Order: sequence, then structure tokens, then C-alpha cells
Amino acid sequence: MSRRKIRNTAEETLTPPDSLAPGQLIARVVKTNGKDLYTVQAPDSSTFLVELEARFRSTIFVKRGGYVLVDTTTTADRDNKIQGEIVNIVGDEKAWRKKPFWPQQFVKKTVSADTAALGQ
Repeated sequence: MSRRKIRNTAEETLTPPDSLAPGQLIARVVKTNGKDLYTVQAPDSSTFLVELEARFRSTIFVKRGGYVLVDTTTTADRDNKIQGEIVNIVGDEKAWRKKPFWPQQFVKKTVSADTAALGQ
């Protein structure tokens, strides 16, 4: 994998789209299942299994607790447990949170000064 391809793929995750297409939603990664499969939590607290899009495989690391853009229409014709595909990864969370389509259920956790001082 060339450095240019890795850099271009990483830059795609920094800028959020202007709007979401029908069938797309932002979800939080709950668990990595291996083989490019992830369990994600939708804004309505439902969890389902999604697959990482081929262009991100072996290029971008998706961490637990991070946010991803899932397209549920790409896997509608499959007869398996996979219910969506990760089409983008939230790289610059601050920019994504400013968009009107960001779910209100995913509020940013703030750390108070007391908790930070105690090291918890």
C-alpha cells in the first residue's frame, strides 16, 4: 500500500459530507469482531453488525468508542447477519459534531476538573 493512498484515505475521513443520503446514519463502534466486522450502536441504542468498506481495509484503524458513517442500503440484498457497511470514519469529530445531521443522542462527554485531578 502506497503512502499516497494511505494519506488520501485518511484525509477523506477528516471532512464530513454536506448531508446524509437516505439509509445512512452515524453510529458508535461498540465492539470489533475481527475480519473487518464491527458491532455498532445506532442513535436509537440498537446494535447491529456492519462491515468495513474495502477501501478502508488495512489502511484505517477503527477504534472502539469511535464514530462511523454506516450505509444500511448496501447490504439489503444479502442473506446474512451483516446489516450495513461502514462508508466513512469520523476522523475530525469536532467538525462532524457541527453538522446538523449529528445525532443528539451522542453527546460529548465532558471531564470535570475534580475527576481529572483525581485521575479517574
